[in-house]
Amino acid sequence: MAQKDHSWVLITGASSGFGEEFARQYAEQGHPLVLVARRLDRLQTLAETLRRQYRIEIVAEQVDLSDIAAVVQLHQRLRERGMAIDILINNAGHGLQGPFVDSPLGATLAMVQLDVASLTAITHVFAQDMRARGRGKILLVASLLAYQGVQNFAVYAAAKAYVLRLGEALHRELKRDGVTVTTLCPGMSDTGFATAAQQKLTPALKLLMMQPAPVVRAGIRALQAGRISVVSGWANKALVILTWATPRWVHQAFLSHAMNG
Repeated sequence: MAQKDHSWVLITGASSGFGEEFARQYAEQGHPLVLVARRLDRLQTLAETLRRQYRIEIVAEQVDLSDIAAVVQLHQRLRERGMAIDILINNAGHGLQGPFVDSPLGATLAMVQLDVASLTAITHVFAQDMRARGRGKILLVASLLAYQGVQNFAVYAAAKAYVLRLGEALHRELKRDGVTVTTLCPGMSDTGFATAAQQKLTPALKLLMMQPAPVVRAGIRALQAGRISVVSGWANKALVILTWATPRWVHQAFLSHAMNG
């Protein structure tokens, strides 16, 4: 059984993928958890499994995070229960692959709402509490695509660039208040994201594919160390170096071929 750590961890998008893996790794550390997602059945199944295995307290909250009012209500419910969130894992997100003009406008704006507006709202309400207490940790999950615009991922890449830049700014703003903000930039990972995004898995992407566990470990370690950001995996780090070291047309052409074939 894990040694108990009584600092609460809130994880968004916790019903699958990175969110589920964050829940498992923090449960192993003995943290009580607030798991948030739209799919209550999957949340409850995960919560029950982790309760039995690690004997920790877990609260499962079914919330449509694209609804800002629902985000505010979640925050209020937790405050009324006296639950101070010490670690926020802002993981919920959505992606779509396809030509910008051919993509349905509603689906595109829904992605912006979840990946940008909702992430901003969740970060804002819980960061206020952390600043008032003088302590706290926030991990924002962006993407390797935050470093470049990529053909057929125009809006997703732009949204994740927002997350990365927001995290970089907040890292400096909140550090003096005792709050750590770190941004995790995963590359292609076996989380089910590709299926949900209707993404084509090219040979290059299959070669770069990482499992969720090492990506999540990298994020937790970077957050604990107080780093401003982290790119998981040596191949992904090399791609970021390529981005820094080459003209835009070179690395954008390379990434577009890798992502689209």
